Amino acid sequence: MANPWRKLKPKASKLNRQYPNATKGIPKKPQTKSHRGSWLSSTLALGFLLGSGGLIMAFAWISILYIFNPDQLSGLNKILPKWAQIPLGNHERPQTLTEIQLSLSEQKQIAGATLFLDEEAQNSFLLPIFQKRANCQSDCQEIVELRVYQRSDDLEFQSQPETYYHLATQLPITDAEESFVDSTWVKATSENQDAEISLPLTEVKPFEDHTPSSGAWFYLRGQRQQGTSAIASSGAQPIAYGYIIYYNPQRTNLHQMLSWSSLSGHTPKWQQVTGGGAKELVIDQTVGLEPHLQVYQVKSIKLFLKPVQLEEITLIPPALEDSAYKNALLLARSGLWTPAFEWLKDIQKQRQNTLPEAAQAQMDLIRLHSQLTKNQADKNWASPSQQVLADLMDGRWTKALQVFESSPNDVQEIASLLKVNGGRLWNRAAVALQVNPNQPEVQAWVGLMLAIRQGEASANSWLNSQPKITPKTLAYIQGLLAKLNGEVTKSQVPSPHPSQIVGSVQKIIQVNQGEWLQADPKADLKLTDNQVWYQVQVSAFHDGQSWLNFPFGNLRLPKNSPGRFLWETLGIISDSAIEIVVWLPNGEQQITTATIKGVQLRRGVLRLLVAGAIISQNQHNALQSKPLALTDAALEWVQPSPITFQELYQQNPQGIKVMLLTVWRSLQQSGNLLPAAIPSFQQMQQQLGDWPVQVIDLTNNAKPEVVLTISEAAIASLNQQVSGNLATVKNQGHHRTLIVSDSGNVIYSDFQKNSDQRLIAIAKLGDGQSLALLVENPNGYSLQRWSETNQRFE
Repeated sequence: MANPWRKLKPKASKLNRQYPNATKGIPKKPQTKSHRGSWLSSTLALGFLLGSGGLIMAFAWISILYIFNPDQLSGLNKILPKWAQIPLGNHERPQTLTEIQLSLSEQKQIAGATLFLDEEAQNSFLLPIFQKRANCQSDCQEIVELRVYQRSDDLEFQSQPETYYHLATQLPITDAEESFVDSTWVKATSENQDAEISLPLTEVKPFEDHTPSSGAWFYLRGQRQQGTSAIASSGAQPIAYGYIIYYNPQRTNLHQMLSWSSLSGHTPKWQQVTGGGAKELVIDQTVGLEPHLQVYQVKSIKLFLKPVQLEEITLIPPALEDSAYKNALLLARSGLWTPAFEWLKDIQKQRQNTLPEAAQAQMDLIRLHSQLTKNQADKNWASPSQQVLADLMDGRWTKALQVFESSPNDVQEIASLLKVNGGRLWNRAAVALQVNPNQPEVQAWVGLMLAIRQGEASANSWLNSQPKITPKTLAYIQGLLAKLNGEVTKSQVPSPHPSQIVGSVQKIIQVNQGEWLQADPKADLKLTDNQVWYQVQVSAFHDGQSWLNFPFGNLRLPKNSPGRFLWETLGIISDSAIEIVVWLPNGEQQITTATIKGVQLRRGVLRLLVAGAIISQNQHNALQSKPLALTDAALEWVQPSPITFQELYQQNPQGIKVMLLTVWRSLQQSGNLLPAAIPSFQQMQQQLGDWPVQVIDLTNNAKPEVVLTISEAAIASLNQQVSGNLATVKNQGHHRTLIVSDSGNVIYSDFQKNSDQRLIAIAKLGDGQSLALLVENPNGYSLQRWSETNQRFE
């Protein structure tokens, strides 16, 4: 009773008895089942993680495509139900080029010529969008937008026979501001100072030279006439202006990099300036003989959408903390480019030809300007005054004094030049003396300029105040002042020479004898039977030494016998005959010999009073050229034998390929040829191969240019082939001319917008220099010859 009841446990058998060291190798079924369950759960978990990761990556990729290229998502919508469709927003459906043009037309916009960004594959192109300006009579199309289209990657459109494109990017274009374009050249009148005028951009072109970075560079261009007077409009080169555009293919976007303008009408170009391997962008803002070149380098920047920028090379601040270097840059900023460059070469030599990169860039900018002023000073100018100006602009003080002293009959003309250009010449002289006061030749020019501007007393007062001037130098300069104030208006009678005069003719009714200078002042102005009065406005004449062109502002009349002086200068004292040429409606010429009776010079305009028989004039026919007046020895017509483009191709295949493309683009950009994709060379050769051209050297470089004269009918026929529609010619307009250089550039064009000029003939002048172009414009005629310095006809 003392022990409680307990349940008996059976003894463990030997088989079930456990031994600590006897369990190895004996399988246990419960453990095997647990291991399989663990492997299955791990596999399921890994599959779930991989699936989730894949879905996340897929959704991320779709999101990226939705942001940057929605076109590629359009295929997904075909397999998704309507409730799960991916919205593509306002993204346009890919279109063919024809559809793009039609769509723009419906929006009252015009598609320009396509500019392929990859010429070989033609997978993308730049498309300028034009729009007509309101209240406009002529040349009314302006660029309002640039677009880039890319070939669609959608399989649905790749299988189509036509190529489909989608809009990749677009850039709105605003007009240039008049205040920027005119800047330092045109002063607004009091009437329009408060009204800002917008100037349109009318063409876009790619840079043909190799550009320094990946991507594509373009320039937008427009132009406007300088001034508003007839003289300014007819004689001045139009001002060109525009924007520089960069296309970044990595980010598929367009950037407007900077604005540009050029008084000389030159477009920007890429050229090697600093010698660093990459080309720089050069914008020519030269005004007359004053060079002004803006040079920009392409610099990388850490911006995602815009990886490059254009950075201008400037002379402020100096790149070296060196007094000599700073003085050299001071000379350059005053316009003394060549003396500044000589200083910098000495500094570079002292530093063993090593300069910091920024200093080398400033030196290269100065060298580029120095080349222009040196070339101008090295030329043989027609008049001493022009030579003096070119020498002073280049800092050739001693040489300019030599010309001044050796030209006693041109002292007044030189004085007038110093007065007109006093500001920029004075600045050069002042800085030259600031850098080095001990320069007697510079002191001499300062004294002359002071005497002209403020009188001889002011000049002597300044000379006497100079501490380092020697008595010898003072006496020398006072001798120059005496020459300046001497008999400067007396002109030497020109040596006899044959008359060479070119001008336009107009019939007049009444003649006031007091307005005309005659060889014999006592003779009466009378007409014989069947004669009428004509007035000839002289465009150009030869004074026995060189050709002078309108306007004749430098032609000064002496106080004594001004009439005889003019008659001698014109070469008509011994032979007063002049020919009047009239073009009849059938193209033939009618020539009448007349007699010069009087001469008149007013405000730079030289006129002749001529008596002759009645000539045929169709005053109501706008297509008929104005009557032309010329003396017998003035011109010798040059008429090269015509040859076709096809025949020329046999002689120079590569040159003609470039030339045909240039001609096509020029006609298209001028608005005479319909905007469309530029055809292949074979197509252009088929369409233009039979056109006649003339081959002749007009630039005096022993390399002939190609002169192409085109009729309105030829233009209409070409437009018909381009559009496929019948093109009609409203009137049989003037034939117009293009001249293409041996390098394939257009160097003369009658097809320029806002230009009414027309090449009449090519002529050889009596001075034996290069051939001249006889050009008709609304104000008369002009003789234009090739300028090696300015690289144009002028």
